[in-house]
Amino acid sequence: MSARIGIGVVGCGTISRTYLENLPRVPGFDVVACGDLDVERARAAADAAGVPHAGGPEDVIGRPDVDIVVNLTVPAAHAEVGVAALRAGHHVYGEKPLARSRAEANLLLDAARQAGRRVGSAPDTFLGAGVQTALRLVRSGAIGRPVSAIACFQDPGPDRWHPAPEFLFAAGAGALLDMGPYYLTALTVLLGPVRRVAAMEREGPPERVVVSGPRAGTRFAAEVPTHTTAVLELASGAVATTVFSFDSPRKRHGFLEIGGTEATLRLPDPNRFDGPLRLCPAGTDDWRDVPTEGARLGRGLGVAELAEAIAADRPHRANAEVAAHVLDVAAAVTESGAQRRFVDVRSDFAAQEPLDPAWAPGEG
Repeated sequence: MSARIGIGVVGCGTISRTYLENLPRVPGFDVVACGDLDVERARAAADAAGVPHAGGPEDVIGRPDVDIVVNLTVPAAHAEVGVAALRAGHHVYGEKPLARSRAEANLLLDAARQAGRRVGSAPDTFLGAGVQTALRLVRSGAIGRPVSAIACFQDPGPDRWHPAPEFLFAAGAGALLDMGPYYLTALTVLLGPVRRVAAMEREGPPERVVVSGPRAGTRFAAEVPTHTTAVLELASGAVATTVFSFDSPRKRHGFLEIGGTEATLRLPDPNRFDGPLRLCPAGTDDWRDVPTEGARLGRGLGVAELAEAIAADRPHRANAEVAAHVLDVAAAVTESGAQRRFVDVRSDFAAQEPLDPAWAPGEG
């Protein structure tokens, strides 16, 4: 890694705006290029963010001044773009999910090993003040032995607001793989890996309609189940009940609660980096707010922590092993729903120590 770290962004859709706002705030980062299959969109994103170069994905991947490629493409391109960037000698940090399937994830991990480069993956929300404070509480024994968890995301669907939502109803997405990774990552970082699942999935309307934007009225097919209910058995012995839905008339976002032998912990929305954290002792209704400490930069924290880990020659936290386990859990959930049986999860990842509460890149 050079003294200044060159960042190249591939994929200049909606989510890129947040990254292009946050990444330049990290000390030592230079965002040097934006790339997209739609070159005009890449140029518009680069101009808006003050990035000096723009072109196609190959223009970013081919640049010698890029150290880390931030891969913000649609899920169908995550593995292809990631492998190309690794083979070109770059480290890669990608949006969730890591890939569309276990096979694609293995291609990415194999390419990283062969290139001697690292892969990081969203979500990095668990690096924020909310989940990290919760992790410190769980590790300190504040809730006793974790016994259960409930995670819930319900929504009418992104076709109600996204100008081009088709990819969110294609392979590698749906509520399970679009929103599920936030909840599944937080759960597993807090409580450890999943060992088996039992699930039921349902498909909502087979045809969805774009509601807003210039393509309003466009009809498209939903290719994946859009409602999933699953029970997860974790290696720690805790059992989690989860719901991920794009078919709910009522919005219920951000519900994540962990029950222990001594207390219940209600976490902030795992799609956010901070928020209210509350603790209720066993046998009472006495909820109290717990102050949170830690990073609040937003999307891009995972890239910052990856760069620090490379420089220090230590493991990074928003890593491919965690992301591959979450993908494996989601794949097992889909298999369970289709086959109507318990499905084992065999992947694993190393437990992580909480971050120092003073760690706050881009906020000084």
